[in-house]
Amino acid sequence: MELGTTTKAAKRTGIAARRRAEAWRLVRNNLDMYALLLPGLLFLLIFKYVPMYGILIAFQNFNIFDGISGSEWVGGEQFVKLTQSEEFAQVFRNTLLISFYKIAILFPIPIAIALFLNEVSKMWFKRSVQTIIYLPHFLSWVIIAGLFINILSPSSGLVNRAIEAFGGQPISFLLDNDWFRSVVVFTAGWKESGWNAIIFIAAIAGIDQEQYEAAAIDGASRLQQMWYITLPGIMATIVLVFILRIGYLLDAGTEQILTLYNAVVYETGDVIGTYVYRIGLGKMDYSFSTAVGLFNSVIGFLLVVTGNWLSRKFLHRSIW
Repeated sequence: MELGTTTKAAKRTGIAARRRAEAWRLVRNNLDMYALLLPGLLFLLIFKYVPMYGILIAFQNFNIFDGISGSEWVGGEQFVKLTQSEEFAQVFRNTLLISFYKIAILFPIPIAIALFLNEVSKMWFKRSVQTIIYLPHFLSWVIIAGLFINILSPSSGLVNRAIEAFGGQPISFLLDNDWFRSVVVFTAGWKESGWNAIIFIAAIAGIDQEQYEAAAIDGASRLQQMWYITLPGIMATIVLVFILRIGYLLDAGTEQILTLYNAVVYETGDVIGTYVYRIGLGKMDYSFSTAVGLFNSVIGFLLVVTGNWLSRKFLHRSIW
């Protein structure tokens, strides 16, 4: 009995030794590839992981003159303050609403753009449309905010001139709580929908063309080919992008809103990112603003994990 147990242990040890030797052989044979990987890993370490040391101030009454090592530790006090803050409750609601609107309204648009561009046979027209809809992505939010502030101006903007021409009254889109979220969603869609379509266009390009030829021989129309071949062919990409998008549910577009909003529309436009900016830099409450940011990140991480689990359970597709 003991001899048999000893033999099995020796076999396991031998297998483990062979696997280690195989792993080292693989590393030695691909040293050049690992050398190429090194700069990327160093970049992540220096610019992504080292700054995470600053998270500690979320658990302190941080004093800029004492530094992290000298500031008073207060445990979860900042997070208790966060949950009891009525202002944060409003900010949290605004963030969820704007993100939900962006997902519900804007997420399908790049998919539709990719599907319809795939049906365009005139290559010059297809490339012209792609170039035009990609361009807004390369403009900063500062430029886009200035553009829309002029277009939506109640005194001289083109939109209000058109409203007046049809007998309506001018609307202060950026000073009206009823309109501000709509402006945020529309401008985000105008800027990014074309660019976000790239990944779906690339996914469509990877679909086997023989499927279309076989469907055409069987008499399938272009609409049927889109529905039964193209859409299922990019479904994995759609799920992947959607799961990643869920992870940014609490990122409603800080830079965008900072350039568009003002104190009049804080009620509907102030989101977590702008709140952190106002509290952290405006009131110099670094610990509280860091606690808000950490809360935002943890919720985002949990949403990605949950979304991936739901996708694997119900759609049988997932990132990991």
